[in-house]
Amino acid sequence: MTEAQTSSPTTPQERSVGIENPNRDLKLALVNELESTLGANMDRLDLKMITSAIRELREAFTTFAPYRTQHKVTIFGSARTTPTDPRYTLALALGAAFAQRDWLVITGGGPGIMEAATVGAGPKHAFGINIRLPHEQDAVAGLEGIGHLIEMKYFFTRKVLMIKESSAFVSMPGGLGTLDETFELLTLLQTGKAQLAPLVLLEPPGHDYFSTLLSFLTEVLVPQGLVSASDLSLFRRCWTVEDTVDEVTHFYHNFHSARIVGHRLILRLQRLPNESLLSALNHDFVDIVRSGSIDATEPTAWEVREHDNIHLKRLALDFDQHSLGRLRTMIDRLNEV
Repeated sequence: MTEAQTSSPTTPQERSVGIENPNRDLKLALVNELESTLGANMDRLDLKMITSAIRELREAFTTFAPYRTQHKVTIFGSARTTPTDPRYTLALALGAAFAQRDWLVITGGGPGIMEAATVGAGPKHAFGINIRLPHEQDAVAGLEGIGHLIEMKYFFTRKVLMIKESSAFVSMPGGLGTLDETFELLTLLQTGKAQLAPLVLLEPPGHDYFSTLLSFLTEVLVPQGLVSASDLSLFRRCWTVEDTVDEVTHFYHNFHSARIVGHRLILRLQRLPNESLLSALNHDFVDIVRSGSIDATEPTAWEVREHDNIHLKRLALDFDQHSLGRLRTMIDRLNEV
């Protein structure tokens, strides 16, 4: 630590952040950004957007903080689905199944599929991130009284929360909003801007909501080279609650999380593969490694300094940074350990 870091705070900003705060650098950067914003020539609408976005994210992060280590699943689906619809019944059972496994269920906090999943999970296991709209989006009852209902003005802050806080995702039939959420999530998974996580496309047996959509992907986008065939490995299609829950929970059977440190991708695992499987992985996934090989490793210095799951086992590879579908397939292999 340098002399400047150990000396007493000299500015009002430094004194407000505190010399001993472990996130002092980031808090000072935030204060500096706010000062720059105040000094910039912005109109009232710009300032309202910045203020609302910061307030919404701060309140939401604070709400979720006590549950940071608990698995959560976000369920997307239509606000217009009625209780007599088989898809409503399926979402009801899905919410209950995840709650029974002590997973928290996140929805958009509105009616339809969102209401069904919330009611199924029960208020203690459900969170609603509700968007304020002039129609359709009355908040589901039972969450506000226990602090599990978060009101949002902007769609983009709502989607940030749903994706950041969740360990898994289930997309059920819905309209433009549901498709927007599903394809934005797929984009983030495909580009590595979100942690790899299971995504299930779920509808009742005999329904074909996703059939035309998947045909468009496989018969138009893939042949034209607009997406890679391996990108289709980023999601699964299911028709039952049991298969959906199995798909989600099995993803974390061995795999825990991933992190980029320097030029290497670090995969954190409960158990390392044996020599035979590690050799097979190096052979079968050589196409996603820029140089070197896939090897077991110790926690990096950055991870140790930040106490980042240092108890877990690790594999490291010089990942090519774009073959996320192939990486998902490799994680599936590791989950067989």
